[in-house]
Amino acid sequence: MTHLSRLRSEALNAPASGIVAVIQYALGREGLLPMWAGEGDLPTPDFIARAAADSLARGETFYTYQRGLPELRQALADYTARLYGRPQSEERFFVTGSGMQAIQIAIGALAGAGDEVVYFGPAWPNFAAAAGLMGARPVEVALEPVEGAWHLDLCKVRSAVTERTKAIFVNTPANPTGWTASEDELRAILAIARETGTAIIADEIYSRFYYGGARAPSFHDVMDESDTILFVNSFSKNWAMTGWRIGWIEAPAELEAVIANLIQYSTSGVAPFMQRAAIAALRDGEPFVEEQIARAHTARDLFSERLMATNRVSLTPPAGAFYAFFAIDGVTDTRAAAFRIIDEAGVGLAPGTAFGPVGPQFLRACFHRRLDEVEMAADRIADWIGRNA
Repeated sequence: MTHLSRLRSEALNAPASGIVAVIQYALGREGLLPMWAGEGDLPTPDFIARAAADSLARGETFYTYQRGLPELRQALADYTARLYGRPQSEERFFVTGSGMQAIQIAIGALAGAGDEVVYFGPAWPNFAAAAGLMGARPVEVALEPVEGAWHLDLCKVRSAVTERTKAIFVNTPANPTGWTASEDELRAILAIARETGTAIIADEIYSRFYYGGARAPSFHDVMDESDTILFVNSFSKNWAMTGWRIGWIEAPAELEAVIANLIQYSTSGVAPFMQRAAIAALRDGEPFVEEQIARAHTARDLFSERLMATNRVSLTPPAGAFYAFFAIDGVTDTRAAAFRIIDEAGVGLAPGTAFGPVGPQFLRACFHRRLDEVEMAADRIADWIGRNA
């Protein structure tokens, strides 16, 4: 027997990331403008890093609470209450080793072999891959481009939910499209979940990066206490903490022991000094978050206008998140185009092939960067389009 023959089919069939493939091709190339990954260019603010350093200096390097430090759980409850105007209990919050682990735990709690999970695509590929690793079948409901914007057909969502469906995964604002569900759409999705007895996994990581108000519409606005909704979130985007790998789950308090066990049997908790940094982010980080959103809003408009001025790009400025998901007239193989744009224009983009069957005609650019770099990248891409007309 070979080594591979001993592995589970779910592990063998886990898809390679199309985003990582592009990054590995050109990482470290001099002069490249990297717009491929989902992160900004700012380092973590000093006040957050200092909180971690101070914790280390105090010797906070021992095992800690599986659910998270009580102070951090309370800070998460207070932050969520401020954001959504609803009182929150710290019993609903659980600290995880990244938003990705939050997703894995949520899926693992709800779905396994023989089950199905419904999600909306084009989508960040990690959710569907994580469901597949659990043995569950991810079922995509495709968002539809209508007059340049993305539209969710709720009838298709209802049809996709079967007796095997254990959860509906809703990422809004969405990566990569920027599609943002309205409050009415959230109510309709919740009605489907209630009718069918299906749980919801709500990925609202980009809820603050919303360009139509202080925050995006949320299931917090429409839910009741009886609704089984597991919110997954992360410190990565709002507070420039992508490399810290710390996130959280918000879930009914009734699930407290179960989620704590799932954390115990995976990472057994998040390092206490990292949690001290997260407390500082929640306590003192609001001005930084607001500055980031304002900068991303300006970058969105700058990047979109420059590309649309070529008259060869199909792009609607996204309502939320910080990605431009665009198609270039005449470009059908966006994976090959992404490599060519690296070589010929010096810009790193993510190919739409990484985001599922609806995505191959598109490219994704993360515009959450310094404005001069965003402008330079847009000019380089526009020039490349002009040379390849």
